Parts: sequence; C-alpha cells; structure tokens
Amino acid sequence: MSHRRSLAALVSGAALIAGVGLGCGPTEEEMQAKLSEIASLRNQLNAEQAQNKKSKTELEENAARIEQLKKQLAAAGVDISNLNSNLEQQARALEDYRRRAEQLEQIKKRFELLRDKLQALTKLGLSVTTRNNRMVIQLPGDVLFDSSRETLKKEGQDILVKVAEVIRNDAGLSSRSFQVAGHTDSAPLQGGRFKDNWGLSVMRAREVLTFLIQPTDKGGGGLSPTRWSASGYGDTDPMKPNDSPENKQANRRCELVVLPNMEEMLDLKSLTQ
Repeated sequence: MSHRRSLAALVSGAALIAGVGLGCGPTEEEMQAKLSEIASLRNQLNAEQAQNKKSKTELEENAARIEQLKKQLAAAGVDISNLNSNLEQQARALEDYRRRAEQLEQIKKRFELLRDKLQALTKLGLSVTTRNNRMVIQLPGDVLFDSSRETLKKEGQDILVKVAEVIRNDAGLSSRSFQVAGHTDSAPLQGGRFKDNWGLSVMRAREVLTFLIQPTDKGGGGLSPTRWSASGYGDTDPMKPNDSPENKQANRRCELVVLPNMEEMLDLKSLTQ
C-alpha cells in the first residue's frame, strides 16, 4: 500500500511540474520543494520494491524448504495428513493430564488435612498410619481386652472415649465412614465359645463398635451408627511375623479404618512421599 501512495505522489508531482511548463504553476521555491519530495518518494518506492522482491524471494525459498521437508518426512514414513490430528490429540492429552494433576493435588490436600486431624490421637499413645491403602488408627489389643476375652477393660473404654471425642468434635472426621477391624496373633484358641481366632476378632470388633456408637449419656462414644461397621480378620493380616511374644502382641490389635471415598481410590501411600 505504501508504494502505491508513493506512485500517486510521483504522478501528482509530475502533473505539478507540467503545470509549471504551461505558465500556470507554482513559484520556483514551491517547485524545488516538490522536486525534493518527489526524489524522496522515488527513493522510498525503490526501497519498498526492493524489500518486496526480497520478501518474495524468501517466500519462495521457504516454500521450497517446506516441500523438501515434506519429502524427507514422507521418506521417513511420516504421514503428513495425520500431523494436525496428532497435534490435537496431544493437546487433549496434555489438558487431561493437567486436569487430573489438579484433581490429584486436591485429593492430596484433603488427605494431608485428614492425617493432620488424626495426629491428635498420637497424643493418646495411638498409632496413625497407612496400611493396605487405607488410613488406620491402631489400638493395642492388650490395652482393650484381656487374653481371649471380648469384654472391654476400663482402660480400653477410657481410650475409646477420647478417640470418639476427637472424631465427634470434628465435622470433617465425623462425616467420614469408619470400619472397626479386629486382629489376633496366630496362637490357636484353646476351646471356648469363639471356636477360633476369626470368631474372637469379629466379637472384639463388634464390642469396640458398640461402645463407640453408644450414646454419651450412657458412657459411650456418641458416634453415628450409620458411619460405622465391623469386621474380623483373625490372624490373616499380621503387622509382624508371629515369631516372638513382642511381635504377637503387636498383631493383637483393633484398627479404626478410615474408609476412602470413591475419588480417593488411589495409592494413598504415594501422597505421603
């Protein structure tokens, strides 16, 4: 567009000079100014034409390079027609990855918040850990029960009252679902009404659950029964090998398992690393 304006200015200047030759033009001073302007415009026009020629040459060279690259890609077995679709697929994959990373970060933050809340229970001498991809509050079995018995000891009741108080007074914890899991060591029961370790572990879990959901005015934990369940594992899920009295004692336990929500069904242990 600028070189067109330059041509128009040159034509206008030529017409002005022609008018001078007919005796009806401007003064000598105006004539010189116009000639100077025409010279400047001619130089500008020449420069723009040169730049246009250079750009045209570069465009042709780039087009030739593109064709050469297409031939090289075709020789390498790359289908040019699929490049755009592949790029779109990569862009969608990157967006999915970004979105999932954000979701994972949100889950990680909720996990860390839950872990921090449960850390208050460590002050009671309890252990809060992650086992089998679930967050677990571990209660020593020997503190809760006498050997081969399912009746809670007074010491065990006192601990459960404090645990229930922590859960009950926190909206985030009280809205979660929990499972009481009973565990034993591998020593077989010598008769009795429970018959085997499965029976003993189930009844101990039931005893803990019943106490936790019992109303506070009756001495219980006052937790919502709709959020709690019980299970017994016998000696099938030991923490340590049952090869010493100390290890057997560690395996005799009840666990309060924080059941994960559907969106939390991932490797929770990886979030702690």
